[in-house]
Amino acid sequence: MPKSNLMNTYNRKDVIFKKGIGSKLYDVNGEEYLDFVSGIAVNCLGHSNASIISTIKNQCEKLMHISNYYWNEQTISLAEKLCKLSDHDKAFFCNSGTEACEAAIKLARKYGSLINKNKNVIIHMKNSFHGRTLGALSITYNENYKTPFYPLIDRIKTVEFNNIDELKDKMNDEVCGVIIEPIQGEGGIKVSNKDFLKEARKLCDKFNSVLIFDEVQCGIGRTGKLFAYKNFDVIPDVVCMAKGLGGGFPIGAIIAKNKFANAFKPGDHGNTFGGNPLACTVALTVLKELTENHIIDEIPKKSNYLIQKLSLLKDNYKIIEEIRGKGLLLGIKVNINCNKIVDSCFNKKLLVISANDNVIRLLPPLNVSKDDIDLAINTLSLVFEELQ
Repeated sequence: MPKSNLMNTYNRKDVIFKKGIGSKLYDVNGEEYLDFVSGIAVNCLGHSNASIISTIKNQCEKLMHISNYYWNEQTISLAEKLCKLSDHDKAFFCNSGTEACEAAIKLARKYGSLINKNKNVIIHMKNSFHGRTLGALSITYNENYKTPFYPLIDRIKTVEFNNIDELKDKMNDEVCGVIIEPIQGEGGIKVSNKDFLKEARKLCDKFNSVLIFDEVQCGIGRTGKLFAYKNFDVIPDVVCMAKGLGGGFPIGAIIAKNKFANAFKPGDHGNTFGGNPLACTVALTVLKELTENHIIDEIPKKSNYLIQKLSLLKDNYKIIEEIRGKGLLLGIKVNINCNKIVDSCFNKKLLVISANDNVIRLLPPLNVSKDDIDLAINTLSLVFEELQ
């Protein structure tokens, strides 16, 4: 491992990357790796995308940052674009998915406070992951992440993912918000049941609670639709997004219906860098590439091809128990330690990562080629053959 002044907050692999092109990364020794992590669903257009590079260069020559005390064209345009592409009315910008979730739970609590001082309970799901700041950590399930940092925020309830009866049992007039990942990423690539989401919608309407979908990992085209909620015929009140929205450039956002967005007043929430012109113009470029260049339209076909190939591997190797996910957010559940597979793939120059429930996550760029899918499958086959 390289000597570094970085704090030890990640178990980093023994590699230093120098550049990336498309689906490939290159280390300081010139070794090529196939990247099926994409910065954890961030580099949706791959590495060194020409449109993103051009956008950054051009915008840097004009305006990179001003205070949110002033307007700028790029922030206005991105808010308008996101609302036009969704079913929502207002946007708030930040810098990451964690910050987006923080904004969402603050909005839910602010809305609840306008109705009743005790309307401040947040419901989240078992195996949820919403970030590592104190608020987002409070609605994240894994105790290993939380225990050293107690006390966290209170008035939090947990419901079994996809359990309608338990959600019904815990909903009441004191619940200000329910936050759900349509597809749990960190939790093991678990897809929400459509009936569960529809019931959550009905219950939030009944109790005047904010329905929040955390699409930080599963949104921005990853499922084959720009917003993951569009796969489930349920419209949430608030959507959290980040990761792929910037295609590698830091940005986060929430979009919300007017009924809830209007609860925020000046001073209720904010951040220094959120909505800066540079980040917003990059996000506009990403959205244009995804929607106008038919990248999203091609995802179902690529997903079906990848799932078909993974299913053949499952038929051949007993260590594979299940293929999960949707679009290009896929998981391979195995019955051996999944980190052995991640490490073996790394040694064969294929980058994948693990998730909870002993799952290997596959998160290729959304414009991944068929040849690169085949290369990943061939490498996985070699790994499973060795570990069988």
